[in-house]
Formats: sequence, C-alpha cells, structure tokens
Amino acid sequence: MSSKEDWESRVLQPALGRPGALRRDRFQTDAEVPLPDVFGPENIDGLDYDRDLGWPGQYPFTRGVQPTMYRGRHWTMRQYAGFGTAAESNRRYRYLLEQGQTGLSVAFDLPTQMGRDSDHPTARGEVGRTGVAIGSLEDMRVLLEGLPLGRVSTSMTINATAATLLALYVAVADERGVPRGALQGTIQNDILKEYIARGTYIYPPRPSMRLVTDTFAFCQAEVPKWNTISISGYHIREAGADAVQEVAFTLADGIAYVEAARDAGLGPDVLGPRLSFFFNAHNNFLEEVAKFRAARRLWASIMRERFGSRDPRAQALRFHAQTAGSMLTAQQPRVNLVRTTLQALAAVLGGTQSLHTNSYDEALALPTEEAALLALRTQQVIAHESGVADVVDPLAGSYAVEALTNAIEGGARDYLRRIDEMGGMVAAIERTFPQSEIERRAYEYQRSIEEKERIVVGVNDFVVAEHAPPRLLRVDPAIEREQGERLRAVRARRDQIAARGALAALGAAARGTENLVPRILAAVKALCTVGEIADTLRGVFGEHRASTVR
Repeated sequence: MSSKEDWESRVLQPALGRPGALRRDRFQTDAEVPLPDVFGPENIDGLDYDRDLGWPGQYPFTRGVQPTMYRGRHWTMRQYAGFGTAAESNRRYRYLLEQGQTGLSVAFDLPTQMGRDSDHPTARGEVGRTGVAIGSLEDMRVLLEGLPLGRVSTSMTINATAATLLALYVAVADERGVPRGALQGTIQNDILKEYIARGTYIYPPRPSMRLVTDTFAFCQAEVPKWNTISISGYHIREAGADAVQEVAFTLADGIAYVEAARDAGLGPDVLGPRLSFFFNAHNNFLEEVAKFRAARRLWASIMRERFGSRDPRAQALRFHAQTAGSMLTAQQPRVNLVRTTLQALAAVLGGTQSLHTNSYDEALALPTEEAALLALRTQQVIAHESGVADVVDPLAGSYAVEALTNAIEGGARDYLRRIDEMGGMVAAIERTFPQSEIERRAYEYQRSIEEKERIVVGVNDFVVAEHAPPRLLRVDPAIEREQGERLRAVRARRDQIAARGALAALGAAARGTENLVPRILAAVKALCTVGEIADTLRGVFGEHRASTVR
C-alpha cells in the first residue's frame, strides 16, 4: 500500500491542479471545523479506543447508552403536535397513535407558555396558533380523553409554566385513578435556554430555577418515572448556534441544573437518571452524528469527574432529537422531505432515544394530517427498511466521525471553561455571553447564504418558478372566542372560596421556602387557571426583562 505522502504527490496534487477543481480552503463543517483532503489514522492520533469509545452501554457512552441500542427496541417515535382546542389536538393524537406513533409530544400555544389565559388582552391573535390552548383542568381533561396515561409516554414542551402543566397532567391521572408511579413522560422545564435563545420566560432566572428544583423534588417523591427536565439545545441551535455551541451551552445549562439540585439536597446520582436532553438534528450529516457522540462522552465525564457520580445511569446522556425547523424552506417545500430524512438518519446514527420528524409544510403553516403522516412514515422507513437500526453505532471507528467527535468535544470544553470563569451559566446569561455568541454565529451563517458561500437548494440556487403551494392547515379564528368563553364559564361555576384560598396559599408559599408544586397542584384542582397561577407568582417573583445583547 502506498503512503499518504505518495498518494498526495502522485494522485491528489494533479487532481487539484485540473481546471474547475474546488478550492481546498472551502471545506469545513458548519461549526468551522476544518476538513482535510482525506481523513486517515493521523486525524485520530491519540484516540484511546477503550478510554474514549468504550462499548455501547458503558462509560463514556460515546457509542450509545444501551448495549444493544435499536436491536433491543427502536427509538420512541414522537410527532410534536398541538393546535387549536384541546378537542382538536386530542383527535390528532389518537390518529397518530393509530398510525404507529409510540409516544405523545404536546405543543402548547404561546399564551399557555407565557402564563396568560386565552381571554387576556396580550393573548389576542395567538390562541391555538403554535400549539394547543390549555387554560384549566377542564381543558387538560379534554386533551387527554381516551389516552392511556398509565402506558403511553407523554412529552410536554413547556418551560416557564412547566410545573403548572405537570400538575394538570397529574390531576387528570388522579381523577382517573392512574397511580402517579405509573406516569411516564417528560416536561421540558429548561428555563435557562429561554433566556439564551427562545424568550418564553416569565420570572427572573433565580426564582425560575427554584421552580425547576421544586419540580425535581416533587417528582422524585411522587412521580418517580417522570423525566423532570429536558435540557434543550434544540432552540439554541434554532436561534443560530453552531454544533459546538449547541453542545457547550446545553451542557452548561445541565451543569447549572445539577448544581442547583445538589444545593437543594438532590445529589447527582439521585437526579441524574431522570435528566434527559433535547438536541437538534441539522443538515451537516457527519458533523451531526459526531455531535451526538461528543455530547454523550462529554456529559459522562462531567457527571463522573465534576460531580462525583458513581451511578452509570446518571452518567448516560439520554436525548430526544427533532429535525431542524430552521432548515425548512417555504420555497419548494416538498424538498423538505429530503432534508428531514437526512436529519433523522443523522439522529438515528448518532444514537437518539426518541425522535420527532418535522413535516414538509411547516415553513408555511402547522402541519396537515397528511404531512404529519409522511413525517412519521419517514421514521418508520428508517427503522424497518434501511438496516441502520440493526447495527449498534455503525459509524464507530470512521476516521472522519471520530475526528469530528474529538473536535466538537474539544470546542465545547473550551466554551465550558470560559463559562466557569464567569461564575457559571446563570452568571454568563446575566452577562449575555451565550446570547451574543449565538447572535454572532447566526449573522455569519446568514451572510454566507446571501453571499452564496453556502447553497440552500431552492433559495439561493436551483430556484424554479413556484408551483401552487400544498394544502395548508388553517386555525379557525373563532377558536379564540370559544376558548375565552370556556374559561369564563369555568371561573363562573367553580367554588370561588376554594379557588381564592388555593391562590393565596400559593402566594404565601412563594414568599417562603416550601416546595411550590403541591400548592400549584391544589390550585389546578380548585380550577384555578394557568394565567391566575402565573399571575400569583408574578406578584411575588416579578417579571424578567431581557438585557440588550452586547
């Protein structure tokens, strides 16, 4: 076999000298990791296979968190859904379960996320638009009607009002006689990334962290199978972060939550097994596969070396992935089916535990039933027809994948060091460090598209005359009026003394130090609304106002 130097001189250099050859300096990942002409052993020099890769299901979990991965069971197939009323969303959930979906994933509208009732003036025009409107226990009863709460795993993408939505879910289970110990699911409950990237916060960071840790403690005692947080890099990436920043800022948030839980009396081996993560599956295929592997390895070392964890379950980073909404294009929307397939395949080859595939029409509207079904079928084809689920970590040992895994881990460690020097992630957020870093990368990415350094098919190249758009889902504007009427009817017929008493007790607890979740649960059972509960806490904690990014 000829040496690499011989190959470069005899084969590569003449090829690069031919007319039309691509410039060598063009090749890098989206996170600006340089790509050599060809990957070889020298690119992973120093990689210790036992130490850095290990075996699936064992520390450092580079190769996956289960020894058999998808040979044992496929990832949970979730289709994130929610729109309009609770009744409409319930019908979509039933349809998706009938089509083979294996877990529920609930989207809430912006008023619900922001702790505003549907008849509040600031909710106008937003009710039921980006998710389902949930105002009280009566709405949650309708949303979950006929769904097997003791058997199905339910993920709820909710943050500032996470404790309230969890309480509503638990209250419905209590009414049905479903044991709390049987409930399985996840609340996102990741408030730090709201300050970094997404913006659906209510209270300042420090009282918000109290709500997070109160939820940890409540679930540890009452709902032990529930994942109490899904630490989210997805929205960080959607805001413009690159792959290295997504890993770094997500794990920095995770460190902050583990520290806060430790200070509240929950050690890393108590909390760790109930932590889950949520990552974006983006376009750059090999970089994305490497990103997931790097995140697992880095988190395992953080839990063991930084926090002294001894339980492998606490060291294993389990994650949900969703394909990249920000990569969907309104132009030639059916091409999004191709993008979503590649992104989903990267998540599977990267070892995800559950997956949502976006629908091709989501750059234009909420997904239609047909589009949601195609998105689900994409996962099912990968699982049952591609063969990739039959091999555990099939890309392990690839020079390119292992080199990129090392590069992403190294870049993320550099960011974590800088955040530690600032006093941790809460302090870094208060100084707007992650916000400004993401803003910089988002600008650079957009500029590369506008200057055609980066090609987006159908947007800045391969453009065609637009055909008729696909049939889109439309949310009936009457929903807002009807939802407001339902809320007013609930307020009118409830036991007013019980409702006022529950809110007063919640306010008193917020001014003290007791766990707030049992008080919130009592309030939702007294038919207090999501907005009333949030307003009670606003009266004690105040509201957060974002600083200008420097």
